[in-house]
Amino acid sequence: MNNTAGTTTVVPEGMTTGVWTLDPSHSEVGFSVRHAGISKVRGHFSEVESTLHIGESLEASSLEATIQAASFDSRDANRDAHVKGPDFFDVEQFPTLTFTATGVKADDEDYILTGDLTIRGITKSVDFEVEYAGTVVDPFGATRSGFSGKTVISRKDFGLTWNAALEAGGVLVGDKVTITLDVAFVKNA
Repeated sequence: MNNTAGTTTVVPEGMTTGVWTLDPSHSEVGFSVRHAGISKVRGHFSEVESTLHIGESLEASSLEATIQAASFDSRDANRDAHVKGPDFFDVEQFPTLTFTATGVKADDEDYILTGDLTIRGITKSVDFEVEYAGTVVDPFGATRSGFSGKTVISRKDFGLTWNAALEAGGVLVGDKVTITLDVAFVKNA
């Protein structure tokens, strides 16, 4: 990853060089989007893989993530089927969403993580506001690091343009989608 500030950035305290793997059972990649202009629909993706390679500095580190689009879950089977279909994710043609980090800026335990997000075959640069929660050794001897993050994207930028007009004005699905991350990585042995 490049440091967009142009200086060497120390890796978060407690993290050591090597490969760290996302722990999916202690992580969530979620989203929220305005529905009918009056409420928000929330959900998550249940199948996420990510690898974090920590180097001597953040600039020498890398991060890749892959999400199975069909693992989209908003707790409504009809809506989920529509979103997985051709109007939105089109999971048959575009089975994965991906993120590859391209840069980072640090401010104590807060970071701006820049990367290429690909949805429906369209790649755009996005910035995640990331907070480092710390590193611990669990009772089973595994070294874990936790992070939370957030970004807001325009779904239209990624070809997700389907909508329906409301009788009272406005549209059914908002354009801005908030993506939230609460993730744990485990240091590989």
